[in-house]
Amino acid sequence: MKLNDLLKENSQWLRGTGANADIVISSRVRLARNLADVPFPHKADPKQREKVVTTVLRGIENCELLKNSLVLNLQELKLLDRHFLMERHLISMELVESRKSGAVVISEKEIISIMINEEDHLRLQAIQSGLQLMDTWRLIDQADTALGKRIKFAYSRDWGYLTSCPTNTGTGMRASLMLHLPCLVVSKQIGKVLQAIAKLGLAARGLYGEGTEPSGNFFQISNQITLGSSEEDMIDNIERVGKQVVAHEENARKFLLARNRKQLEDKIFRAYGILQKAQIISSAETLNLLSSLRLGIDLGLVQDVNHNVVNELFMLTQPAHLQKIEGVELSPEERDVKRGDLIRRFLK
Repeated sequence: MKLNDLLKENSQWLRGTGANADIVISSRVRLARNLADVPFPHKADPKQREKVVTTVLRGIENCELLKNSLVLNLQELKLLDRHFLMERHLISMELVESRKSGAVVISEKEIISIMINEEDHLRLQAIQSGLQLMDTWRLIDQADTALGKRIKFAYSRDWGYLTSCPTNTGTGMRASLMLHLPCLVVSKQIGKVLQAIAKLGLAARGLYGEGTEPSGNFFQISNQITLGSSEEDMIDNIERVGKQVVAHEENARKFLLARNRKQLEDKIFRAYGILQKAQIISSAETLNLLSSLRLGIDLGLVQDVNHNVVNELFMLTQPAHLQKIEGVELSPEERDVKRGDLIRRFLK
């Protein structure tokens, strides 16, 4: 598998399978781990960072879950390629901008990935479609256990896994659900829902996690505390809260259909019409319009487009993806034109 092969099909987490997949886009679990005998990445020198890469790559050689993985040296990738990986939720902005030694390991179907030399030596991630957070946790736990047999991780009996940032110490786990909540936004209930989430010890973030604002009616909810509870208890709490948010969104959809059906239909079909005809369109506008179109499909109002088409457009209309498709770097203005061409072609 090569980098450009990732363009040939959608990431597994965008396939619209799993429980409540109309509202829960994906379930993700990420583990932070560090090697016991090497300073944390921000304190490690170039040789020590190279040692981390070599050690991790040797550790995954016989790991069944990572068989036939794509391994990429980030120093050898163009900036465009790194943005492409970030848009697929495979690396973070920190690795996009880093000029130091680092790598990423990507399993088949992009279900499991490992960032090497990000904030911690390893960031192991599993991501799947729909509400299946516990299954996702069990999957990444298998990979973590397999690597732990080959690599000695920094661990304290008192504190658990030691991490570069104290807020990750303990389990080292961040689990999250990506939710599509257009009707909570339209009905102006989203503020109360997010406040309730915060009171329950969870954080709400944007499409690309920490440091990003919600856009396109997409929200990520995740745990803030990694110490003091087991991974299973933390995940059970997030799933329970996630189901409550799903129920609120479902109720908001029923309410708007019953009380404001014409306004809702107008919003959806205006979005559909613009997407079908627009000659020039930005990525931000595209995300918002695709959100409305997706809602129309969920409610059965739009029947000549399916989720797979919308999900594919969510990914392919992002800036780096557009440029990878075209095979050249494009200015923002050129991207807006190409984006319009691509969308009209998909929605013919």
